[in-house]
Amino acid sequence: MGWNPETYNKFREERQAPFTDLLKLINRRENISVIDLGCGTGELTSILADALPGSRVLGIDNSAEMLSKAAAFSNYDLQFEQEGITEITESGKKFDLIFSNAALQWLDDHEKLIPDLIRMLNDGGQLAAQVPANHNHFTHFALNELAASDSYNQIFKGWTRKVNVLDIDAYAQILFENGGRNIIVFEKIYPHMLKDADAVFEWMSGTALIRFLDRLPESMHENFKEDYKKIIRGNYTTGPVFYPFRRIIFSAVFSKL
Repeated sequence: MGWNPETYNKFREERQAPFTDLLKLINRRENISVIDLGCGTGELTSILADALPGSRVLGIDNSAEMLSKAAAFSNYDLQFEQEGITEITESGKKFDLIFSNAALQWLDDHEKLIPDLIRMLNDGGQLAAQVPANHNHFTHFALNELAASDSYNQIFKGWTRKVNVLDIDAYAQILFENGGRNIIVFEKIYPHMLKDADAVFEWMSGTALIRFLDRLPESMHENFKEDYKKIIRGNYTTGPVFYPFRRIIFSAVFSKL
């Protein structure tokens, strides 16, 4: 997946708001082992590390582009590695805190994934994660409809972006069934005021649009982006644009006692 750190960070303040809420759920302890799944550019991972003095924090991401920015935050207690989430669940490594800010949505089968993550926790460990839940928004529907249009269907061949995110009841049930306590699960809308339709397009360019471009030959990227931008402009004819950014946040502690 071709991540662009500069595009992603254009809305750094907006993307940080759910992280801040997730960080508030962390049981603050010193000298614990921590992994941040999908650490991106590493800036938020460094904030997480600062909140847990003396802890050993590992940030992983499968994007070399993102990790090139993360290297600036490395220190004795904070390290970064290029690795996928699926690979780390199979590594046998254990942690006191598994943290993930907007990464799990890229992986399939959360009914299996979440228990796999829980098994990576030491006794008394905590899982805390947040995922976007905007898949029912116009901007996401528009991408699937464009991919199915006559101009692109021959390339996409009926493919649509799969929704991996579950509803909040399902996450709560999974946490409970796997021995979770102090379970917290909620959905929150972060109201973003974007300047205009082009700003909405830029927002989508940092995440969801990437999956569609990955399936197109590079020669068609600009055409697809321009066609998508026209659809966005047609829907948002005036500015500013209210963009309801919906997130699911969940946390639980797991103990053998």
